[in-house]
Amino acid sequence: MGLKFDNCFIRELPADPITENYRRQVQGACYSLVQPTGVVQPKLIAYAQEVAELLDLSPEVCESKEFEQVFAGNQLSPGMESYATCYGGHQFGNWAGQLGDGRAINLGEILNQRGERWALQLKGAGPTPYSRTADGLAVLRSSIREFLCSEAMVHLGVPTTRALSLILTGELVERDMFYDGNSKMEPGAVVCRVAPSFTRFGSFQILAALQNTELLKQMADYTIRTDFPHLGEPSSSVYLTWFDEVCRKTAEMIAHWMRVGFVHGVMNTDNMSILGLTIDYGPYGWLEAYDPNWTPNTTDAGGRRYRFGNQSGIAHWNLAQLAHAILPLIGELEPLQQILNQYPSYFDESWLSMLANKLGLRALDEKADDRLITELFMILQFIETDMTIFFRQLSTLDVHNASLDDMANETLIAPLMDAYYVPEQLTEENMTRIAQWLRDYCRRASHDGTAWDERRVQMNGVNPKYVLRNYLAQLAIDQAEDGDDSLVNKLLDVLRHPYDEKPDQEDFAAKRPEWARNRPGCSMLSCSS
Repeated sequence: MGLKFDNCFIRELPADPITENYRRQVQGACYSLVQPTGVVQPKLIAYAQEVAELLDLSPEVCESKEFEQVFAGNQLSPGMESYATCYGGHQFGNWAGQLGDGRAINLGEILNQRGERWALQLKGAGPTPYSRTADGLAVLRSSIREFLCSEAMVHLGVPTTRALSLILTGELVERDMFYDGNSKMEPGAVVCRVAPSFTRFGSFQILAALQNTELLKQMADYTIRTDFPHLGEPSSSVYLTWFDEVCRKTAEMIAHWMRVGFVHGVMNTDNMSILGLTIDYGPYGWLEAYDPNWTPNTTDAGGRRYRFGNQSGIAHWNLAQLAHAILPLIGELEPLQQILNQYPSYFDESWLSMLANKLGLRALDEKADDRLITELFMILQFIETDMTIFFRQLSTLDVHNASLDDMANETLIAPLMDAYYVPEQLTEENMTRIAQWLRDYCRRASHDGTAWDERRVQMNGVNPKYVLRNYLAQLAIDQAEDGDDSLVNKLLDVLRHPYDEKPDQEDFAAKRPEWARNRPGCSMLSCSS
């Protein structure tokens, strides 16, 4: 394939001395060597052209039988050295001990022609020493969701891991989707994930928990030299600068999630990237009707720990666990605490900047604009309102119209009608309140002094027209399970340009249909893969 491998992770960090592939607790190592499990009949469903270009892979290579064999896990190309990494983590707030790559197998790291480093990882390619009681496999439905969302997010401008390929294995995998005793056989699949690094908060937590300070330092030094080389040679002061940058990157990532209405669903510390990338697309969801208490994860339905409105707070909590893990490298808590205390301001700064752009304003004053912001999120909640459509349609308002105060409420609200799921909720009282906010908003935007066309371009550059709505992903899954992968590829194409107006693709911008309101896969998902 012509890939140039430079596998520095396994070259510079210690390996598990046991080479047999069986479940176990791993001590004194950052990874275990393991081979992917071969499959019967690999078949390429889709590949992301943009990711292939990052890896210097041509369309001819990506459409070859060799590509299918390699990225289904049937063979290794020259230079590939496959392994699974060791990490721990807090799951739903509780320390879970060793976790690790239970169904992910790394193929190595390549250097592309631009000198960029990209790690390749197969998800669903068989068991590893970290699989615990699981089989290390993945099913088609979850693989489609991960493949499509990875690429949808990058085109939305959200920091994320990428996905190169989606390949059917030709085998069936048993899964109990909702853990209710109703298991069934589902088609298996493998996704090739791509990122500069797959290092997680939990990669440091496990070493701290084992009180292996020497290896903790080795892991931190490797991470700084490889992924944060601009910070300089590792030292006590550089560790602090590094932690500060992780806090900033994490805050910015969460602000982007909030901007586009993304809910991760399982923000355990082992699912948090040290690079501030969205990682591990499991039971995620897109906020359709705006509800800060919504979680897409059935496992989280009781406590709603990972609900939309709590994502920034959870990121802060997770960063505190990372700070605790690297404390032995610093020797004192106070400087770490001072950085951690800055996280809320990092998030607020990113979020207010993004919200200003969403509203077509030059900037927001948190105090002066507090009432406008607070009322905005109130009117989004008391009527079932599609967040994506609402903000997109807001750009069509002529905020300089001198007759706004005299305009009938129905006329003023008309451009937003497509955003409402239950129009009957638009009582006279509700319409009056929404219309009043629109008048207040228009006055604020008018005073901002931005021309209408400039404002609309600004808003449409951050308020997407197309997102991977839950029901769209489910429709693609339904068709693919019946042997038709056309909608997977169609969605991949639509989501490449989420901010563009495409008259022939309006169906993909429509709000959730009523049939999808409570359907599994469209409303709630589990961690089952």
